[in-house]
Amino acid sequence: MDKTASARAELDRLGRSLREQLVALITDLTVRVHRRRLSLDEPKVADPREPLRHHYATSYQGNRPATVTAAETASRAASSLRAAGWDVTASQEDDDGILWTVLVAHRDGNSIRILTSDDTPAVAFRGQTAALALRPPQPARQSGPLPTPQTVPPGYVVCHECDGLGRCPGCGGRGWVLGQSDRRRRSGKCGTRKACPICRGEGQLSASDLSEYRRGHYPGLDRN
Repeated sequence: MDKTASARAELDRLGRSLREQLVALITDLTVRVHRRRLSLDEPKVADPREPLRHHYATSYQGNRPATVTAAETASRAASSLRAAGWDVTASQEDDDGILWTVLVAHRDGNSIRILTSDDTPAVAFRGQTAALALRPPQPARQSGPLPTPQTVPPGYVVCHECDGLGRCPGCGGRGWVLGQSDRRRRSGKCGTRKACPICRGEGQLSASDLSEYRRGHYPGLDRN
């Protein structure tokens, strides 16, 4: 099994483990469970830096039984998670006047967050797997120039901005560049269009349409 397949297999294993734990918690702590809402379809991008990292993530909201308090719900959840090998911490958060008991659990890079309150019967569950790189970093793809000074049609010149490649020279045709902490951001030259903003992907320019400024890039060009 190659590294890409191995990473995907591990991510899928983590996703199954996460879903099994969430289903067990939700079934135990809430009423009228809708398991179909707890789907983990395809992994999502968790970190846009190269190499891209993906994870499975899901959320669910149910109601605790009317006879069970928020404290009892949190205690039962913490006991179940610890028995299954999760590290669990508890805290309280005030959100718009609702005081929530918050459990945060971690195991094998996966995390589960559970919120419950005596101010509402709702119990919220959020879970996500560890984020794994499913492929090596992808360099910008470059190919040889399309038009060259020897092959451009009469009356045309090779684009001075992209040297005939037709791709945005700022991002190399990816539509993004790496910013601080290697996070992706829009290319300042093309936005996300990927093509050279001067020749618009053609790799060549009509000599007769060149402005005086652009003619300065072609010293040997007839100005008549």
